[in-house]
Amino acid sequence: MKNVFFSFHYDNDVNRANVVRNSWAIRGNKAAGFIDKADFEEIKKKGDKAVYDWIDKQLIGTSVTTVLIGKDTCNRKFVRYELQQSYKRGNKIIGIYIHNIKDMRTGLTSSKGNTTFGSLGKKSNGEDVYFFQIAKTYDWINDNGYENFGKWIEG
Repeated sequence: MKNVFFSFHYDNDVNRANVVRNSWAIRGNKAAGFIDKADFEEIKKKGDKAVYDWIDKQLIGTSVTTVLIGKDTCNRKFVRYELQQSYKRGNKIIGIYIHNIKDMRTGLTSSKGNTTFGSLGKKSNGEDVYFFQIAKTYDWINDNGYENFGKWIEG
C-alpha cells in the first residue's frame, strides 16, 4: 500500500479535497498533507519557513504526491513547493482535477484549473522539468475517481 501526500489549495478546495481523501482513507490507506485549518493558521503565523518545514515532515514516508487541481491551485507557492520537494524525493506525481466535485457548503462546482506550476526541478542535463512532462492527470468525476483512484496511484 502506498502512502500518498495530497497537495491542494486549502482555502478554495478543502471540501473537494476531503471527498478525494475520504475515499482513499475509507479503504484503509494513509493520507498525508491534511491539517485542520486552525492548526495550519498557527503554523502560518510562524512564517513561511515553518510551513515549508511542516510540508517536508509530511512528505516523509510518502511515495506518491497527488495534486488536487482546482481553479487557483497552480498559483499557490506552497503547492509549488510541495511538488518541487516531491520531485526531488522521487515521488510519483499525479494530478486530479476536482472542479466538478460539488462544494459541500455551496453545492456548486468550480472552474477548471491548470497545471502551470513552473519548474519542479532539473534533469541531470540541467534542463527544467515541468508537471506536464512527468505527471498524468485525471478528472475525479469524469474519470470515476472513486473507483479508479487506487489504479491511478499504483499505475
